[in-house]
Formats: sequence, C-alpha cells, structure tokens
Amino acid sequence: MDKIVRRASHAGSWYTDNPQKLSKELEGWLSSSGLSKSPEVRGVIAPHAGYSYSGRAAAYAFGNIDPTNISRVFLLGPSHHYYTSKCALSTASVYETPIGNLPIDAEVIEELKATGHFELMDIRVDEAEHSMEMHLPYIAKVFEGYSVKIVPILVGALSAEKEAFYGRLLAKYVDDPTNFFSVSSDFCHWGSRFNYTHYDKKHGAIYKSIEVLDRMGMEIIETGDPDSFKKYLMEFDNTICGRHPISVFLHVRLASHPHLSNVKS
Repeated sequence: MDKIVRRASHAGSWYTDNPQKLSKELEGWLSSSGLSKSPEVRGVIAPHAGYSYSGRAAAYAFGNIDPTNISRVFLLGPSHHYYTSKCALSTASVYETPIGNLPIDAEVIEELKATGHFELMDIRVDEAEHSMEMHLPYIAKVFEGYSVKIVPILVGALSAEKEAFYGRLLAKYVDDPTNFFSVSSDFCHWGSRFNYTHYDKKHGAIYKSIEVLDRMGMEIIETGDPDSFKKYLMEFDNTICGRHPISVFLHVRLASHPHLSNVKS
C-alpha cells in the first residue's frame, strides 16, 4: 500500500517551520510551565490557535504527559472547513511535523472503519484542517525518544445523541492505559466577527467577563458530566469551537469510568 503523508501544512505560518527554533520554543514553554509529568493523566484538552497566541498556554496541558507507558494518542479535533454530521478518519499513514513524523496506527483506523460509523477524510480536507495539526509538534516533542502512534479523528457537527454514541464506541480505548486522548479546542471566540458578544458587566472589563464564562465551562468539564456541559452551552451559547470533541471525550470517560476525573484543560 502506498504511504500517504499528511504535510505539516500550517508550519511556516501558524508556527515556525524551523526545526531547531520550534524544538527550542516547545522546550522553553514546557519547562516554564513547571508541571510534573503524571501517569494518572489520561487525556488533555489543549488549544489550536497559532503558537504566538496559544503555544505557551498549550504547555500547561502537554506538560502533564508522562510518555513512559503510552504507545498511542487519539486526537479528537473539530472540523472548521468541512461539514459532516459524523466523525471522520484520516487516510494518511503518517503525519509530518518539522521535528519528527508521527505514524498513524493503521490497525486501530481499520478497526474503527469496520464499525461503519466513520467517514474517511480526503487528504486535502485533512491538510486544510488545523485543529489536530497544532497538537502534533507538542506530541512529537513530549514523546521524543519513545515509540508512539496516533489515531486522528475529525469530529463533525454531532447531535447530542451522536456525541454519546461515539463516546460509547471509543470507551474501550480509554480502558487501555497505553492509550492517551488529546482533545483540541479553543474557548470563547468573542466579537461581532463571531456573532457572539455576551457581556456580563458585573465582572468589569469585557475580557474579565469572557474569563469568568470560560472558567465556568472548564469547571463543568472537569466534573466529567456531559449533560452539565450541554446545559452550559445551551444557556450561554459560548463559542467553544471544540464543543463536539470535548463532549465526545466526556462521554468516552462516562461510558468507561464514571468516576474518572484526571483531565487537564
């Protein structure tokens, strides 16, 4: 079978394509986060904006990962350009990063494909999407010197029922301690450009109101309750672009370990 390589299509624009510079940046951010690695952390929620905006913040998620016993990373990312009401799998066999390539776990992809519930992503759709790519350099850096494969899953505009369905379908993978989940999401997109101008004046400046709103969402996510997260989204309509991947992951955890709380966002 021909090897299909997904290029690091956002390198050189959303983050540097210079391997030495990128490596140094990531090491600096991870080091300044001051976090200790924990084998108890089985999943992270991290941003996907350009590294000049989110690179430093993302280190507070990826800095928690202890790579010692992890051999597979499931990536759950929202779709920004391609509409689907399902989840889609990559057709690539390897994802490039400027600091080392990440092989895709073909066996798991085939297993998921065999369920009949996943679309397949065209390579052009794959390369146009940035949500999972922005996690790849961090994964390559954290797993430097370790053997790891990835399972990229593009999460479409799912109904609540489908979020729960895909959560149950993926639940068996979180039971395996060698698997890790990396969930891609930015939080509030505020302003007329995003058709979202929620502002609670009692918190002071606009950015303070946004911070309160986002923190409320994060606290609800940390409870692990997908229904509470859904209610929060319905009440405030916060423009969390990774709402569907986050919801799927909450259902994964609920279906597998109802009391599991080791998620870092």
